[in-house]
Amino acid sequence: MNGKFISVEGIEGAGKSTQISFIRDFLEANGKTVIVSREPGGTDLGEQIRELLLAPRESGMSEDTELLLMFAARAEHLHQKIKPALERGDWVLCDRFVDATFAYQGGGRGIDRKRIQTISDWTLQGLQTDLTLLFDLPVSVGQSRVIQRQQQKDRFEQEKSAFFEKIRDCYLQRAETEPDRIKRIDASQDIEAIQAQLTTILTTLLSS
Repeated sequence: MNGKFISVEGIEGAGKSTQISFIRDFLEANGKTVIVSREPGGTDLGEQIRELLLAPRESGMSEDTELLLMFAARAEHLHQKIKPALERGDWVLCDRFVDATFAYQGGGRGIDRKRIQTISDWTLQGLQTDLTLLFDLPVSVGQSRVIQRQQQKDRFEQEKSAFFEKIRDCYLQRAETEPDRIKRIDASQDIEAIQAQLTTILTTLLSS
């Protein structure tokens, strides 16, 4: 595989969507063909699974069902889009990947990390991101941003603050454990400061 795989992570309201456009434009300006995707989703089947996962529902969803649906969508995403793109030499820029599962289903839901790792090993077959950009900010700030969107909250966005505090803690722990792969971005900064930091990180990756 000659392409590079970048994922973008963070709690709700971290501003990932805004920065994904900047990252794509920066990489394309440096001569890379960039495939932008998202999880859950990225394929026709994956998008249908995304609707199941995000739609608010009164009956709820078991934690195991949620976890397995995430990996079902990911398996399809890998085979249909991510691996073919990397094999062509394209760069893949993905809004969330497996770190989100460890954070949301592991940290947030409390599913044992070893169980997630077992399914991850089977699904990914050794594939990992070359770079994960973690947009980090206080939960209270993220939730304020979500409210300002003035749109219906999805099933995850409706969770309480404590849920997102656990997710953030898990993300930060993973970043501390894998500092070469996961780069923390202070998402509470202004856009210019964030993009300056992104430029430095991406320039290093382009030269590697």
